[in-house]
Amino acid sequence: MGMRTLPEGLRIWNPAILLATWFGTGVLPRAPGTWGSAAALPFAWAIHTAFGWQGLALASILVFGIGVWASEVYVRQSGAEDPGPVVIDEVVGQWLVLIPVAPDLLHYLVGFALFRLFDITKPWPVSWADRNVKGGLGVMLDDVLAAIYGAIILSIVAGYWGGL
Repeated sequence: MGMRTLPEGLRIWNPAILLATWFGTGVLPRAPGTWGSAAALPFAWAIHTAFGWQGLALASILVFGIGVWASEVYVRQSGAEDPGPVVIDEVVGQWLVLIPVAPDLLHYLVGFALFRLFDITKPWPVSWADRNVKGGLGVMLDDVLAAIYGAIILSIVAGYWGGL
């Protein structure tokens, strides 16, 4: 299966589109959210290793702001409410889940699975935000809320099993 195509008029080299698709990750075939979450992991590892959890938290806040803008541009230009190729929201969500644990392969794998679980199943208030908040903020907000669930569970599991 080949790459997804962007809607008519959108070009990957537009800075907003490039960021919204996390450097083209969102146009990979099938499961763009999973690809976006996976693509977030090496960035999280590098930021977390270099700057600690505080650096990852700050990076999450900065990319959230960029994501609201980039997603809004994509939504406006494509006419889609929550376009699949936009995965910068998964990047922020994945990073937020990983803030409470050390960079470790097992932590990151469990954090990846938890974030995907809550992003896909959308428990309340994730589902509420997904239905009711529109535009770039809406694209980003439901993933932040899903990340809170994932971060709490990951913290509990890591603490219970002495760091997993």
